[in-house]
Amino acid sequence: MKQKKNITFNDIAKYTHFSKTTISRYFNNPDSLTLENQEIIANALIELDYKENKVARILANGKTEFIGIIVPHLHNHYYSEMLNQILLTYEKFGYKFLVFIGNEQEENERQYIQELLAYKIEGLIVLSFTIPSKELSELQIPIVAIEREDKHICSVNTDNYMGGTQAASLLAKHNCDILIHVNSPISPEIPAYGRIKGFLDICEEKKLNHKIIYKDLGNNYEQFQKNAQEILNELEELYPDQKKGLFISSDTHANVFLNLLIRKYGRLPDDYLIVGFDDSPISREAVIPISTIGQQIDKIAFEAVNLLVEQMNERNKRKPVPLKEPIHKVVTPVLLRRETTEKEMLSRSYGV
Repeated sequence: MKQKKNITFNDIAKYTHFSKTTISRYFNNPDSLTLENQEIIANALIELDYKENKVARILANGKTEFIGIIVPHLHNHYYSEMLNQILLTYEKFGYKFLVFIGNEQEENERQYIQELLAYKIEGLIVLSFTIPSKELSELQIPIVAIEREDKHICSVNTDNYMGGTQAASLLAKHNCDILIHVNSPISPEIPAYGRIKGFLDICEEKKLNHKIIYKDLGNNYEQFQKNAQEILNELEELYPDQKKGLFISSDTHANVFLNLLIRKYGRLPDDYLIVGFDDSPISREAVIPISTIGQQIDKIAFEAVNLLVEQMNERNKRKPVPLKEPIHKVVTPVLLRRETTEKEMLSRSYGV
């Protein structure tokens, strides 16, 4: 079988009657051509069945079409789902991704970033929170943060404050005797602090009995389980026979609390209501689906990549206009009521 000939720039030039220089500009700097000429060349590529040599293009213009990603870990289902949604944007934007997991180790993450820069990434998405945004802004490449301190770099975040008010309001509507929010001790500079502030403001506004438990639940399931059990023991000692509304900082952790209660009582007790945060798959797949504040993870991922691509495209122009200040986009959360708060749904589904 005769091997198909590789189409070269010279072939495209002959077909379109343009110079090889013009063809090169189409691939490396399309903005320098008129839209009419761009369309002529694009059509020629289809007619000639041109297959691009990616390696040659990288060597020619230095553009790798790689984006770097730094995530803190994958123990939390939120991060794995966010990573999944970011990777799915390849269909829209055509960028590939190089992913490093920092495990919350600052020096390791600095090393990973240097590794990514050596691969000539064109932009960086950072979900990890160990390296200050000021330091990241000095890397001289486009960067977008997701749900971390972002004073000096662009970001896409959930409206965490609204999420906190939604969770507290839902539990209040169910006439809980005590509303409890479990979260890690975090700085007000971290977007997730808005969950705490929103929860507190609703409780104070409605004069609701409430408690915030600041506790780092750990980095693996065994630690999650141990620390969650300690919290449940404390709550049962402090608030026996009271209806307890739990707002947990993530669906992953909310599922751990749910599992511990079911193991002890064989069901979700009537005096416990649970609301998570994220709408990661675990909230829907739990043995009893968990009410949650949906972060619209797919939308955040798309907006983050889109914002990064906009910066990268601007950077590649002949006369790029630098950002005067970072862009911060906020995505509205969606309250999702499921069986851990809506007991009538639980009765219909399980006959309890």
